[in-house]
Amino acid sequence: MEVNLGHLPFDLDFHPSTPIVAVALINGDLHLYRYQADLQPQRLLQISAHDESCRAVRFVDSGRTVLTASPDCSILATDVETGSAISRLEEAHEDSINRLVILTETTIASGDDEGCIKVWDTRHHSCCNSFDAHEDYVSDMTFVSSSKQLLATSGDGSLSVCSIRKNKVQARSDFSEDELLSLVTMKDGKKVICGTQNGPLLLYSWGYFEDCSDRLLGHPMSVDALLKVDEDTLISGSEDGVIRLVGILPNRIIQPLAEHSEYPVERLAISNDRKFLGSISHDQMLKLWDLEELLNGPQHELNIRQAEAVSDDSDDSDDMDMDLISPPPTKSSSRKEPRGQTPNSSTANFFADL
Repeated sequence: MEVNLGHLPFDLDFHPSTPIVAVALINGDLHLYRYQADLQPQRLLQISAHDESCRAVRFVDSGRTVLTASPDCSILATDVETGSAISRLEEAHEDSINRLVILTETTIASGDDEGCIKVWDTRHHSCCNSFDAHEDYVSDMTFVSSSKQLLATSGDGSLSVCSIRKNKVQARSDFSEDELLSLVTMKDGKKVICGTQNGPLLLYSWGYFEDCSDRLLGHPMSVDALLKVDEDTLISGSEDGVIRLVGILPNRIIQPLAEHSEYPVERLAISNDRKFLGSISHDQMLKLWDLEELLNGPQHELNIRQAEAVSDDSDDSDDMDMDLISPPPTKSSSRKEPRGQTPNSSTANFFADL
């Protein structure tokens, strides 16, 4: 399934409970589509959200509200059912906002082009944390709920760890030779994986963030998007337009899953029921892939054998030292909650009251 968006997309997010996907566009518009297997997605809403580009989008408030962020430094809350603006948080940052991430039922985080990260407390209607984490744009963020730590990558080539409890940048890596563009946590929190401008994936051991402990080669161009499948595998989106399945420890590119187009893959997301993989690219297309079909296609075994030839055999999982910063406790299930699932309704009130 695919949709011609008509403009370059910057971000996408799936609704936490219903088959709806939101896409943020370069012309400032927000599009919402309802999708169903084997049918063309239907556009539900087309909203002129921002005067400048719409760079980030996330569902909150159990999917009743969708947030967007823009280089105009504002964050807009929109009612999903009606498409009407709930409220706009003006001058949320001093610089262009590039990323949004949902932390808890009552907190969200935003990152801007100058490396500043802010955490917004929906209960107290205010910014509760502000981190000067980087010297260049914040490219990606993820939240480790068990330790209340926010991880971010940046165009300055560094990975940061911000403590929400202590309100400080707790650790930051050395500057790598590449811009860091994307990240996920793997192996029950023991590994942080970062995609780079030149293609290698950098593996950091939890608590040892100064330098990467391993590198996974094989992507010919930049890795702009990383998406965790489980504790051992992730999906990458690359500048060459190819979506790949990647194994972590042992490190290997297991197989190419799909080719979005000849243009860079901008973002990836998985639907709440884990049936669909969404991808957006510079070809102005939104594509929805049957995830089970991709993962269990006929090329699977062949590609695994081919990937073994270029597999990185440096598995350092057996020599993990005592962490300097305690990693999150191991959980019984490797799967996380679907992204954006926030069952509290206070986010909408947060913006309405400002």
